[in-house]
Amino acid sequence: MPPQENENGPQGVSQDVAAIRLQIRSFLDTTDSNGEKIGKAIWGVYAFYDYDREPIYVGQTNEMLQVRIGRHLTNQRTDAVAMNVLDPFEVAEIEVWPLWELQGKDKKDREAKRILNAAEYTVFQHVLSQSSFGAVLNEGDIAPTDLIELPPSTRSGIIPDNLYEQRKHPDVRIARRATTIAALARVISERKVSKGLRRTLMTQALRLERLATQRYNEIGGVVPTVEPGEEV
Repeated sequence: MPPQENENGPQGVSQDVAAIRLQIRSFLDTTDSNGEKIGKAIWGVYAFYDYDREPIYVGQTNEMLQVRIGRHLTNQRTDAVAMNVLDPFEVAEIEVWPLWELQGKDKKDREAKRILNAAEYTVFQHVLSQSSFGAVLNEGDIAPTDLIELPPSTRSGIIPDNLYEQRKHPDVRIARRATTIAALARVISERKVSKGLRRTLMTQALRLERLATQRYNEIGGVVPTVEPGEEV
C-alpha cells in the first residue's frame, strides 16, 4: 500500500524522499496557459532527464499525467522501474506535453490514440536529437508516425535545492548507476529478454563509463606507484 499523505507530504518515508515527492507534486500542480494543472491532463507525453540534463526516458499516458508519472517516480510500480530500465533516483527533471485538445476523449477513441502516438514519437525523436548518446533508456523504440507540431511543454527540476548537490555528486551517481546495471544484467541473465533490454544495458554502461571517466579526469593528480610489498 502506498504511503499516506497529509499537507506536509507523504508519511512513512524519509525526509529526503518526502521532499522530492512534494517537489514532484508542486511541478504537476503547475498551471498551464489554459488555467488547468498540467498533472490533470489525461492525455499527454512526458520525458525524464538526469542530472546532466540528458534525456533518459520517454512515455505517454491517457490515464492522467500525474497518475502515470507518479507510478514511475512515487509508487515505482511500472515495468520500466521493476525491470531496472528506469531508476527514479536518476531523474532530476521532468518535461510534459499535455494534450488538452483530447481531454474528455474516451481511451478507446482511435483518433485520439493516433494523435497521442504521434506526439510520443515526435517527442522521442526530439529527445534523441538532444541526447549526446543518441539514445534513451526505453526498452523499445516508439513506433514511427508522421511528426506533428507539439503543444508547449513545461519542464522543471524535481530535486529540492538542499538535496541537489548531494544527489548530483558523481561518486553517488556512479555507485547508483553501477548497482542499476548489475540488477539489469542479472535480469537479463535469468530471463528470456528482448534485444531492446540488452540495448538499455549497453546504453547504461556507456553512461557509466562517461561519468566515471569525467570523475577520474576531474580528480587530477597521479596514480600512485606501489613498490613491491607496499600498500596504497
